[in-house]
Amino acid sequence: MPQIFHRSTNTIARVTIVAGGAFAVLAVVLVLQLNRSSWVTRRDIVIAQPVPFSHDHHVGHLGIDCRYCHTSVEKSGFAGIPPTATCMNCHSQIWKDSPVLEPVRASFRTGQPLQWNRVHDLADFVYFDHSVHVTRGVACVTCHGRVDKMPLMRRENTLQMEWCLNCHRHPERYVRPASELFNMTWEPPHDGGAQGRRLVQERGIQSLTNCSTCHR
Repeated sequence: MPQIFHRSTNTIARVTIVAGGAFAVLAVVLVLQLNRSSWVTRRDIVIAQPVPFSHDHHVGHLGIDCRYCHTSVEKSGFAGIPPTATCMNCHSQIWKDSPVLEPVRASFRTGQPLQWNRVHDLADFVYFDHSVHVTRGVACVTCHGRVDKMPLMRRENTLQMEWCLNCHRHPERYVRPASELFNMTWEPPHDGGAQGRRLVQERGIQSLTNCSTCHR
C-alpha cells in the first residue's frame, strides 16, 4: 500500500504540538505579567490632582505628622482627606498669594471641598479598615511606601490580593511597635523576627486568609 503521508509529517506534528504547548504557556505568563503591570495596577503612576500637593515637602522636609492631615486613620475605617481649613492653618500666612494654591483658597472661601482623585482605590468588593491595621501595628509606610520622598503622590504597591495575603500570612514580618507606626525610617531589629512574633502574640493578631475577611 503506498504511503499516504510524507515522512516529515510526524516531525511536523511533533513540532506543532510542542509549539502549541509553548505558546499556551507563554500566553499564560504574559497574562500574569500584564495583570501585575502598572497599566493594570496603576502602580508608580502619578494621578493628576487639583493641587500638586507634595508629601516630600510637607512630610519629608517640614516633618508634619501623618495624623495632622489624616486625623481619623487610627479610629476610622478611612484615613480621611483633610478639610481645606487644615491647609489654611498654614497657608493663610505661608504662600498665601501663590497662584498654585488658588484652588485651596477658593475652596475655603466657598465652602466647596476640593475634589481629590484617589490614588489608593481598592475595588468595591474589598473591605478594608485603616483603624484595624494601624492599631495592630501596621505602619503607613508598609502600604503607602516612602511618601516622605514623593513630590507627587503615587501608588507604591499593587494593592492586589496576593500582595495583601503576603502580610496576612506572615503578620510578624510587618507589625512594629506602636511608637514607630508613623516613623518612615524605622527598621526592625536584627533579632531573627523575635520582636514581630512577640507583638503578634501580645496583640492577638491572627493569620486571617479566609475569603470572608476581606470579601463581605
